[in-house]
Amino acid sequence: MTRNIAVVIDILISMILYSPTIVVYCKLLDRFYLPSSLTGPKSLAFDSIGGGPYTGVSDGRILKFDQECSCFLEFAHISPERNNTLCGGISDFSELQETCGRPMGLSFDYNTGELYIADAYYGLVKVPFDGGAATQLVANGVLGNPFGFLAGVDVDPQTGIVYFTEASSRYKIRDHDKLLNSTDYSGNLFRYDPKTNETTVLLSYLTVAAGVAVSNNGSFVLVSEYMANRIRRVWLTGPNAYTSEIFLHLPGRPDSIKRNSRNEFWVAVNYPFGSPPPPVPPVLPLGLRVNEEGLILEAVPLVEEFSTESVSEIQEADGKLYATSLRVSYVNILNH
Repeated sequence: MTRNIAVVIDILISMILYSPTIVVYCKLLDRFYLPSSLTGPKSLAFDSIGGGPYTGVSDGRILKFDQECSCFLEFAHISPERNNTLCGGISDFSELQETCGRPMGLSFDYNTGELYIADAYYGLVKVPFDGGAATQLVANGVLGNPFGFLAGVDVDPQTGIVYFTEASSRYKIRDHDKLLNSTDYSGNLFRYDPKTNETTVLLSYLTVAAGVAVSNNGSFVLVSEYMANRIRRVWLTGPNAYTSEIFLHLPGRPDSIKRNSRNEFWVAVNYPFGSPPPPVPPVLPLGLRVNEEGLILEAVPLVEEFSTESVSEIQEADGKLYATSLRVSYVNILNH
């Protein structure tokens, strides 16, 4: 990146964030490509020994990056009776995803080794530590209301409670671009207890509920509202338990939220700019590091990695940043 472009980005970030923020340009170290014809590594997860990243892809499978071959290999699949002839290599937003599955958010329970997945069509599912077919946990909606499509998931590292989001109860994932051009506010945040198999609604009327992350001590959970440009906090303990508040207003659209080991969060944010050609406008993709008080500590521009495509997730592992997008066929690895 030239110095002139970097200066312009610095100025733009300072303007859109309304406050002094450290802007850090991270060097692209590597790029992990998906197998041919597959797209959309929406979310990433690492297992308890640092293996991975794991990611869900467009044809309904969960892939794990293998260090020996430097390639992604199949770890699990969403559809219980997967037909590789039918599902293999299908692209995003295909009607076949209703049969094959479309994994979105991923999160491990490090106590059991199980991988929880928010799937756009199959609901909340889990995969055992050794992979294979997924088991449906919450498939048909909550309180008699069928799911539109699920987006994010996170597991409380202390209790194993699972929190997951429904982006919309009115739109399916194949209508993703229509949703982003709507005024829909039918998103939800849910709590699932693996011990009782009980699912409860924590928050409703969310404007495209995308990412979710529980704090390290389990005292609160964050949920991003993509089209409302904000993150909400729901308290889980203390005198304000099960009440919500605005945690952070943003000038751009927040997608996934991932906690790090220092009681902080990484938020994938997309700032729309320019004339919006169909179906969605170009964006300035950013990774923001935020503390538990909602203060932005650091901004990482991701223009070189994604150009003007949206970033769906950024997270920290082994001293590096991993950034990915629903609209690309690779995972970016950056120094940090």
